[in-house]
Amino acid sequence: MQQVVITKVGGPEVLQVREAPDPSPMRGEVRIAVAAAGLNFADVSARVGLYPDAPKPPMTVGYEVSGTVDAVGGGVEGFAVGDRVVSLTRFGGQSSSVVVPAHQAVHLPDGLDLVHAAAIPVNYLTAYLMLVRLGNVRKGESVLIHAAAGGVGFAALQICRLLGAVTYGTASSGKHERLRDAGLDHPIDYRNQDFAAEVNRLTKGRGVDVILDAVGGRTSRKNYQLLRPLGRLFLFGASAASQDQKRNILKAGAAIAQFPVFHPLALMNANKGVFGVNLGHLWDEKEMMSEVLTELLGWWSEGKIEPVVDSVFPFSKAADAHDQLQLARNVGKVLLVPDGLGHLR
Repeated sequence: MQQVVITKVGGPEVLQVREAPDPSPMRGEVRIAVAAAGLNFADVSARVGLYPDAPKPPMTVGYEVSGTVDAVGGGVEGFAVGDRVVSLTRFGGQSSSVVVPAHQAVHLPDGLDLVHAAAIPVNYLTAYLMLVRLGNVRKGESVLIHAAAGGVGFAALQICRLLGAVTYGTASSGKHERLRDAGLDHPIDYRNQDFAAEVNRLTKGRGVDVILDAVGGRTSRKNYQLLRPLGRLFLFGASAASQDQKRNILKAGAAIAQFPVFHPLALMNANKGVFGVNLGHLWDEKEMMSEVLTELLGWWSEGKIEPVVDSVFPFSKAADAHDQLQLARNVGKVLLVPDGLGHLR
């Protein structure tokens, strides 16, 4: 099988495609011939050396795949060779063949594109947990989405549209038209505008009900101040700490040091809530993860959501895919496909 390997900590040039023996499923597992694998900022952070959960190099990362079951281990019910599925993967997803516990795989409804399906698990699960499960967003509430043109950003925008929320989103100006077409009510050019000042202007100083923050650092401080009473701030990333293509410990440390500290009494007095979401630490929540992923695939089948794919790179162009994501060139999800399966740009 092919694997995208992070050979050592560094820039995109450390990525290599290597061959490895095909894995065999054990009892309770299924093997998936991968059609596409998602690329997420956690994968970039692992390459840079700023993702503590990642294995040590040389390593293959990747949290999500779509593909076809081509082998089934003993004791597995409900899956057969030839089934089309999507699955979360606890690293190793950026391979042409992966083995996963059967409970992590979910059947893909008929008529849905197998490659685009890889854009669903991480981004839409993350957005759903923040907006629906924890955020309890109601019609008419306001939501600020940072990095609105990214994978989680588009997922959040589509879910907000379903919930009837008013949306504000930060993105570079060249992405605003696409975001407006997707239903974003108020795009904000974070490169040329102070997003906090703009949100205050647009809301006449009232702020917003919910904020999705994958940036961290000083951005989180400003976000907390923007919350209305009963507002909810969701922290689900720290891209401010890994913006350089190679590890910069001092810069990363400075960004992390700028995260605010939330004292319980201050939260009580302000009537605000702060939540942390890390999908990679929810592996034991098997039933919940499968239930939500199944619901999201149902929404897609019904036309309520539609995964937005920016670009699809072959494994041999993984360095370009990392650049596309890390340099914020993407509008939607960046995917990887095994060499020989074809790709889109």
